[in-house]
Amino acid sequence: MAADTEPTSEPDVVVIGAGPAGLTAALYLARYRRKVLVLHDGKSRALRIPLTHNAPGFPEGVRGPDLIARMSRHAVQYGAAIQEAEVAAIKAVAGGFNLHLADGSTLVSRAVILATGVDLNQVDLPEAVHEAAIRAGVLRYCPVCDGYEHIGKRIGVIGCDTNGAAEALFLRGYSQNLTLMPLNRPELSSAEARDVADAGIRLETGALLALQPGVDDITVRLDTGASLTFDVIYPALGCRPRSILAEQLGLDLTEAGCVTSDSVFVSRVEGVFAAGDLVEGLDQISVAMGHGAVAATRTHNWLREREQATLQSRT
Repeated sequence: MAADTEPTSEPDVVVIGAGPAGLTAALYLARYRRKVLVLHDGKSRALRIPLTHNAPGFPEGVRGPDLIARMSRHAVQYGAAIQEAEVAAIKAVAGGFNLHLADGSTLVSRAVILATGVDLNQVDLPEAVHEAAIRAGVLRYCPVCDGYEHIGKRIGVIGCDTNGAAEALFLRGYSQNLTLMPLNRPELSSAEARDVADAGIRLETGALLALQPGVDDITVRLDTGASLTFDVIYPALGCRPRSILAEQLGLDLTEAGCVTSDSVFVSRVEGVFAAGDLVEGLDQISVAMGHGAVAATRTHNWLREREQATLQSRT
């Protein structure tokens, strides 16, 4: 992440979140010659990516922290300001928005782009062990991102509800050696169980007792006494959208808590747009960047319309 940079004056737009969506939005807004401030809490999921091969233009792959650092420098180069600060609350007021920060300070902005992302529901491991397993490549959370790297490998999927079945069936396209396991309560429907069986996916019953990550493999112990070793484990435990600020503003949310997809283009709250994983859809770097570009352009045009209306009212 680039070092904090201070805004030169009150921003036209505050972007909340400094992942691929927020930083793309900041770049576009800066190049539209808008005063833009990015506020972030340093918790972008992209910062945890050890190496991704799904980011266009990086055929050898790119580390998440390196990608975010490059995108931060790019946005700052054109005038965006980036500041690490937690937004505790946000409120629409006449002419814009008040943003209350966790340190007690308040900012005012004419428009806001929410790019706050999501938090993963993770397997129960000590943080240091968990992050080491991710770096080692034996623990992965995104089959769309990483399935290709596990062609022909021993793959385990944890989570036997609908998410687990769907993820196992998706990964079946990469390997024939695939096992689906519950976290602690299997909830497969008869149709899902049939699909899993027809695909040749092994189904292990029994609650998860422990995960033991190694340097190049990971072992799962179940309460049935089974001890299974895989090249990689994919937990299919879902995620929690970071939608508190969206809820405070009154944006439409899906049943899962995401912001609806139309919020990239327009939302029920004038001057508020959304981008990235917070928005329902495919959680991918390329999608987040596209959202950021669209949301920034919509925000710029929204501001222009109001500026023109103000000028006309004075003549």
